[in-house]
Amino acid sequence: MCVGLLCCCIGIQAQAKNPRYLSYIDQYSPIAVEQMRQYKIPASITLAQGLLESGAGTSKLAKKSNNHFGIKCGSGWKGRSVRHNDDARGECFRAYKSPKDSYVDHSLFLVNGARYAFLFKLDVTDYKGWARGLKKAGYATDPSYANRLITIIETYELYKYDRVGKKGIPRVRGKSKSKAQADPHQVYIANNLAYVIARDGDTFKSLSKELGISAKKLISYNDLHSGYTLESGDIVYLKSKYKKALKQHTVHMVTPGESMHSIAQKYGIRLKNLYQMNKKGADYIPEVGDQLKLR
Repeated sequence: MCVGLLCCCIGIQAQAKNPRYLSYIDQYSPIAVEQMRQYKIPASITLAQGLLESGAGTSKLAKKSNNHFGIKCGSGWKGRSVRHNDDARGECFRAYKSPKDSYVDHSLFLVNGARYAFLFKLDVTDYKGWARGLKKAGYATDPSYANRLITIIETYELYKYDRVGKKGIPRVRGKSKSKAQADPHQVYIANNLAYVIARDGDTFKSLSKELGISAKKLISYNDLHSGYTLESGDIVYLKSKYKKALKQHTVHMVTPGESMHSIAQKYGIRLKNLYQMNKKGADYIPEVGDQLKLR
């Protein structure tokens, strides 16, 4: 009787695995392992994202555009594109010649994305850390995104591909890791903007090299000048700030030690707009107790 019950349970578990998912894994796991060895992104994460984002290759984006990861165009995309309804109507999504191109671009998207830099400090087999990190960094708006990835990985035992991929990860020849590569800055999200916290010895040049954003842009994004020396604890935004604060922030009362620049950085507002909103000239110095409009 126990044997029969065991057989029944095994049968139910086998049926719980979607044949379409199993076929997708068989087809794309070699590419995911290859990408892991080249870019140190867990194969399990790549496969789980591919399965989830493309519906195991059956989504409209995957079928017509070979886009298996739901990656949108972004300002720097120069390749083919298609329009698709997602968070808004008619959004721009990347289109590829083949699914493999989509897998390669997914790797590059994570490697070159400053907000994902902290993920590469994790062990390459830490799929749970990667799943939660992707959600934290804003890869998807679904609040259950991390849990869904983890469930897929564990249901289909995708973690076994991480072990295969880890064995073949090559060392970089002829180059030693710089301090920045060995200990990259963690990327945080606040005011819907990605930023890092400057450390002792940081310069715009060193951050530019690590984050893949030109020093000139970093200086501009943060309302600074080329001669400014970064100090430990400085907020350094990785994209242009807003003209006004988010809706939940309407007024700020000045506290000791604050400047217009530090207030603008705190709320992710462009400095010139903070002055304009409050009808202040460039010579204005905020005093403790002053109330400043943020939007």
